Amino acid sequence: MIFQNISKTKLSLALISLVITFFVWQQGLRDSLSRPSVSFDISQKEQEIAELAIPSIPIKLKKFLITNDPVDEINNALSQVSFNELTERNKLIRIISSESNAFKIDKNISKEFKNKNYNLLIKEIEKKSNNNLYKPNSDKFDLFKDDRFLYHLLSKKLDFDDSSLITKSFSSKMFLKILAIRFIPLLTILLGSILALKTLWKAIYLKKFGWKEIEPLELELIDMVLLIAGGFVVLGEVVSPLFSISLVELLSKNISNELSQSLKIFFGYLFMAIPPLLIVYYQIKSLKGEFILKKDYFQFKFSSIKHALIYGIKGWLTIVPFVLLISVIMNSLIDNQNGSNPLLEIVLNNKNYFSFIILFATTTLLAPFFEEIIFRGILLPTLSRDFGVIWGIVVSAFIFALAHLSFGEMPPLFVLGIGLGITRIVSGSLLSSVIMHSLWNGLTFLNLFLLRT
Repeated sequence: MIFQNISKTKLSLALISLVITFFVWQQGLRDSLSRPSVSFDISQKEQEIAELAIPSIPIKLKKFLITNDPVDEINNALSQVSFNELTERNKLIRIISSESNAFKIDKNISKEFKNKNYNLLIKEIEKKSNNNLYKPNSDKFDLFKDDRFLYHLLSKKLDFDDSSLITKSFSSKMFLKILAIRFIPLLTILLGSILALKTLWKAIYLKKFGWKEIEPLELELIDMVLLIAGGFVVLGEVVSPLFSISLVELLSKNISNELSQSLKIFFGYLFMAIPPLLIVYYQIKSLKGEFILKKDYFQFKFSSIKHALIYGIKGWLTIVPFVLLISVIMNSLIDNQNGSNPLLEIVLNNKNYFSFIILFATTTLLAPFFEEIIFRGILLPTLSRDFGVIWGIVVSAFIFALAHLSFGEMPPLFVLGIGLGITRIVSGSLLSSVIMHSLWNGLTFLNLFLLRT
């Protein structure tokens, strides 16, 4: 019998953990369907930057960077969504960017807005619609100078000068941003495609897989159940938030909402990581009789950082085309995919630089380090030992994607997980997959940072 040497206590804990994990993950995936896709906001932000960059874009580059009028693109995208479902800002942009004949202002439209300043704008736009000669005092709109795109739209709609805010210097910055947003991904895809073709050539025609020997800990599958289901889910995702949320609420009484939100994410992730890492600690201690920090239990191989860095960068570049391809396929098959990671929206709309640094540290340092120990440091080697390398990579990648609790992001994350697993085994170093994971999250973070106007 497969369970004959396993204690009843261990088996009972594993079964209870599996049942709780099933309900937690099932509910998490279901909840993800009610979260909107952040891709809509990302696309809109990109068009906003393009509009603000127009005065500084050289004529020869305009046809490459600006195919259609950005404001028209935004208006067309917003018109595809029910007006009642739009945010207050997007409702206002929809009204401002529409021609008066195409979108008439309802007298009761002000009831749609809780923001008093937005109601003021509606009244001014209504006056302008009724009397084209009406010229409002631009001082009325100083409250909106923090939102440069909205201020710029108002200047076009209500015919006042916005050059004091949309300066040449600012427009030049937006031009550099749109260049980076458009060309960094293209360059990454190009380099990644070349590396991917080279890798496939070696694997298929030359039959050179280059698997390095991995050294799994002497743990059993039931230990993996206790680690993932018991540590990662039950203790990490269910119990730990009770402590992290209480701690942040004590610390965040006199700080901004954005900083409080960032601290909740940081401490939430930190507290989530502690239980599974403690389980790993005791699992190793029970196997070896002691836990020696200097021993490389997970094959980080810090002594060859250059080797790990090269493999991490190569792995990241190689997987980018595949992840983007699966994302394009998913977008073509399913319209309006829901389930984006809420962290993406938080980063996109965050205006506090200190909270931004906290989020950056969480996503590019803490998350890759912790997740790689669990999924590629322990789970992958154990599964590879029992079921073979291919199945080890595939199953660990599936659990990795599933653990992020997002239906919309599961296919791309599954492909990313496969890439991380291959990099881990080809390099023989867990540090390489940590670097690759950090680069992936870092590029996503950089893109969201650039999209802020």
